[in-house]
Formats: sequence, C-alpha cells, structure tokens
Amino acid sequence: MTNSQPTLVFIPCFSGAPWSADQLAPYGDLPARTLRLPEGISDMEEYADHVAAAVADLDDYVLVGDSFGANVALALAVRQPAGLRALVMSGGFAANPVSAPWKVLMRGMRNLRGPIYRQLVLRVHAHRLTSPFDGEGQTPWTAADSRKLFLDNTPDTSFGARVAAVLHADYIAALPRVQVPTLILTPEHDELVGADAAAIMRTGIPDSREVVLPRTGHMFRFSHPATYAGVVQTFLTETLTDAMPGDAAR
Repeated sequence: MTNSQPTLVFIPCFSGAPWSADQLAPYGDLPARTLRLPEGISDMEEYADHVAAAVADLDDYVLVGDSFGANVALALAVRQPAGLRALVMSGGFAANPVSAPWKVLMRGMRNLRGPIYRQLVLRVHAHRLTSPFDGEGQTPWTAADSRKLFLDNTPDTSFGARVAAVLHADYIAALPRVQVPTLILTPEHDELVGADAAAIMRTGIPDSREVVLPRTGHMFRFSHPATYAGVVQTFLTETLTDAMPGDAAR
C-alpha cells in the first residue's frame, strides 16, 4: 500500500440509498465516501459509469459494493480502472441470480407503480430479503425496516429500472479481468441470492476469497454492521501491502 490509505468507496444496494453513518462508523478514521445511485437507470454499465465519475479524483481506492451495488462494483472492476486496489462484494452476483419462477415475477413487478408498488411489490421484496438471523445483530432488522428503506429511497420507476438492469447484467465471462484482491462476503442465509452466485465469482476471479458470515442474512450490512466491517478490515489488512490502521469493531 502507498503511504496514504486507500479510500473505501461504498456502493449502495438496490434501494439506492447511500451507506448510513451507523454502517460507516465501524471503519473508524479510514478515508471513506459513499454515494446515492442515480434514478431511472436500467443498464448496469451506466451505474458503473456513475461510480467511475465519483472516483475520478482518487488515485488509490477500494470498491465495497453490497447486493446490487456489488454488481455495480464488479461492472467497474472488470474495466481494470487505474487506482483500484481491492474489491469487496457482499450478497453479490456476476449475472442474474434469480431462479426462473422469481424471474417471471420480477419482470411483472418492475412495471407496477403507485399504491400497488408500495403495498404489494415492496412487501414481497422485503419478505425475500429476510432471514431468521436479522434480529441477532448489532442493529436488529425486520421486513418492515426493509420496506421502509425502499419507501424512503426508491421511486417505483427506479425499482423497475434496476430490476431490468439485474435481469440483463452478465459479467461471468469478464470475471478473469478482475486483477485485484477480491473478497466475496456471503451471508449464511439468503433467499434472494443463491449460493451458486458466490461460487461463480469465486471460481472466475483469480485472486478471490469467500467468507461466509454465520447467522446472517442478505441484509447483514444493516443488521450486523460491525461484524461485516470487521471482515472487510481483516481482508484489507491481509491482502494490501501495509496493514490497515487498527481493526474495525467486531
């Protein structure tokens, strides 16, 4: 690592909301920035363009993407941008991870608007995000919390556009182009993204490792922020040349 610490760039999940202060706090004084996803974009490459513009002033950075944000981070990483030192993807995927029956449902859900979106689509989506372990973390999390996250941050048009981006994204063939140390962070229980998604990335990315966090679900960034950050911190300490200062809270 260079004398200055790389900036951790945190890329949002499907909701589009920037990482919260509570989720960033366990990283202490490490340089960090987060961003909001653009609205109404239905192409993963355009999301990657948005992040590329946000890091254009950085000479040394790490991408940390969660869920949908992991795919965005991957879309940028395969371009081998100058300055990228490492890649972290949690609950992520290289190509659409949704099984056939749910894929059909998602295609229908992406076109629903107004009250049907708020009362039906977001309840179904929030249910898919839940796990039996969401109440055990540093910030107990519920399906109602997930639905509120989307109600507060995700217009129906953006939800639909991001569904389209997920359905069409496919970076499997490009995985060998990721030439930085990569952490694939996987929850124990994930009804939304199956185990095959992590296995595909682990096999395809040359310098990658997977860590499965026991007793966590897809929303572990929200429910277990300190545990999540601790694994990221350990990965960076072990893989970058000079140790990162201090350990994140666990």
